[in-house]
Amino acid sequence: MSTIEPGSTERRRRRQPRIPEPVLTLSIPEAGRRYFGLSKNGSYLAANRGDFPTIRIGRKRRVPIAALDRLLEEAGRLRRF
Repeated sequence: MSTIEPGSTERRRRRQPRIPEPVLTLSIPEAGRRYFGLSKNGSYLAANRGDFPTIRIGRKRRVPIAALDRLLEEAGRLRRF
């Protein structure tokens, strides 16, 4: 029986690269900045007015990306004549 030292390459396993999980929600400031070009305070004001949808997860409020996409798609349909 042979002994294998702890740092030898025989004992190491190759780690598989992690596949990133899709992001489904954004923080309020990030959503406001990415989708509407708003500042942090402007994003919170818009979310509090109900200008874009938020969900509460525990004490945090997040913005679902799918809801933002639907909101913008619907707004685009309303403007077409």
